[in-house]
Amino acid sequence: MHDARDILIALAIKHKGNWNSIYRDASRNEIPEEYYFEEARNMSCQAVTMIDPHYPHFLKAVFKAPFVLFYYGDLSIISDYQHNISVVGSRLNSEYGERITKEIVGGLAEKGYSIISGMAIGIDTIAHWACINAGSKTCAILGCGIDFCYPSSNEDLYKLLKQNHLVISEYPGTTTPSPEYFPIRNRLIAGLSKTLVLTEAGYKSGSLITASLALRGNSDVMCVPTQAGNESACNRLIMCGAYLVESAEDVLNQMQPF
Repeated sequence: MHDARDILIALAIKHKGNWNSIYRDASRNEIPEEYYFEEARNMSCQAVTMIDPHYPHFLKAVFKAPFVLFYYGDLSIISDYQHNISVVGSRLNSEYGERITKEIVGGLAEKGYSIISGMAIGIDTIAHWACINAGSKTCAILGCGIDFCYPSSNEDLYKLLKQNHLVISEYPGTTTPSPEYFPIRNRLIAGLSKTLVLTEAGYKSGSLITASLALRGNSDVMCVPTQAGNESACNRLIMCGAYLVESAEDVLNQMQPF
């Protein structure tokens, strides 16, 4: 006999993390083939289901909360919601974006905050490394299978996060990245923190999706301003009411009490 937890993990593997398919089979009490239970037993990663006591409880509030999170590393890194700060931004960052991200993330990390991002090239990668270099912990939310390093240029970062920090995905194994996965995973980046910081983003940046999701979840959205005429999503968000921040101290001063 398989318990409910085993069934959820097997369904997540069978349907490659697809929420709708997992929900359909679970609601019908359909038991997956034994092959998928065997796949679950042979996983190199760990998994936490939404019925486990150590599932991040604040993620249950996000739209279509994942039934299963596959992960490597220390899940306790994100357990203190008040000490998680999500940092996102453009894949095509400028020197200014790199500098201000390092300054802000470094300052927050030195205060002991965990940094959440998406391990994309650009601002995400800069944020992860800045946190690591400042001696704090960081978590990457993947838009692909937990065993698929994307982008491949981040292999060293991916390995380091697996060993000493935290990597999470709702997609099992080597599920290849797909364009629709990244907007979906952004709800987890937004949902893991009460504070979202955009350090640099263009008008078409995927970071705007994350910001929108954070606002829907009543999180604080903070943006670093940039020069006028740069097609800055950060400037637009500030015009619409996002907090203007220029330093780690600004972020900490604007964070709302729980």
